[in-house]
Amino acid sequence: MLNTLSIKSILKKNTMFIALIALMILFHALISFADSGSLFAPTNISNIISQNSYVVILATGMLLCILSGGNIDLSIGSIVALIGALAAHLIILLHWNIYVVMILCLLAGTAIGAWHGFWIAYIRIPAFIVTLAGMLLWRGVALIILNGLTLSPFPENYLRYFTGFIPITKDKGLIFSVTVGTAILCCLIFIAKEIVQRIQKKQKAYSTESFGIFLIRIILIPAIVLFLATLLGRHKGIPVILILLTVVVLVYTYITQNTVPGRYLYAMGGNERAAKLSGIDTNKALFFVYVNMGFLSALAALVCVGRFNSAAPTAGMNYELDAIGSCFIGGASAYGGTGTVGGAVVGAIFMGVLNNGMSILGIDSNWQKAVKGLVLLAAVAFDVLSKRREKSSV
Repeated sequence: MLNTLSIKSILKKNTMFIALIALMILFHALISFADSGSLFAPTNISNIISQNSYVVILATGMLLCILSGGNIDLSIGSIVALIGALAAHLIILLHWNIYVVMILCLLAGTAIGAWHGFWIAYIRIPAFIVTLAGMLLWRGVALIILNGLTLSPFPENYLRYFTGFIPITKDKGLIFSVTVGTAILCCLIFIAKEIVQRIQKKQKAYSTESFGIFLIRIILIPAIVLFLATLLGRHKGIPVILILLTVVVLVYTYITQNTVPGRYLYAMGGNERAAKLSGIDTNKALFFVYVNMGFLSALAALVCVGRFNSAAPTAGMNYELDAIGSCFIGGASAYGGTGTVGGAVVGAIFMGVLNNGMSILGIDSNWQKAVKGLVLLAAVAFDVLSKRREKSSV
């Protein structure tokens, strides 16, 4: 018999998404009351996307580290600085072809991730120690490459891949039409996919949410997408970086939910010893996690130098904390084995809206750090207490 998921379980599953919507409404009201503009101004929405693009990319990679058993990577901020410095040196000083440089930078990031993965997966040095050493090592190499200086500017043909918009035109009517039309197409694909998945679950006698909740979801999410699309259409169109982020999120969502290696990570997070005894090559899986983290750190570096139009010795400071915080706020467990790419993205957007909203309100940067610290602690405490209640109720 089909089991209908309770409203309570649905709300629990989407707690952070609901909290994100509530936070956006709250900041919109506060900013409007303070007569400081609007959180939903077209320019501001575009800024939130570009300002937090690196967080989404890094949080996606960090999620895989956390899934594998609560591991983290403290070196990603330094890797961003190093790869950014390498890209700037080759493009600005040596005038290398930008496509060759981008490929070399991605390969360099992957090699750094393989270096970390070797020590963590095969030598079994704790990830905290290896990546802490990497944080110091790669920051030092970045300083050597840059010689303590900031390199800028990058050529226009590089910047357009990370700061450009689609369509490339000044016709506001065409920009709006293309942006909203693309959003409508994406919404139709989403609705069709959800309907097909629900039918398949019913045919296999899997648990499904009630029809009312399902209907609300396939109406609410497209409505939000269309609303944001209208705002982007009134600005400059679809940011190119948004397309890159969409590809990253979709690819890694598929990897974690629909592939065998992705499911191995959840098994390792649940119990690595049991996973190993069941035939999973845990060393190989852990090695893959850090190779992937190095690759995504390099990708984030290319995005960051494009956004700032420069490479600086201080680039990437505290990026690892933003990524870790986004994962935990998005529902990842500190013990591993629990979390989704979608949750990490919601956590990244939550942090972005929090930063953007407080900045518009003119809140002191020191208070902003204090608020973010409290939010992170609250998210982890919620996770721990929820699991404790579940265990006590069994």
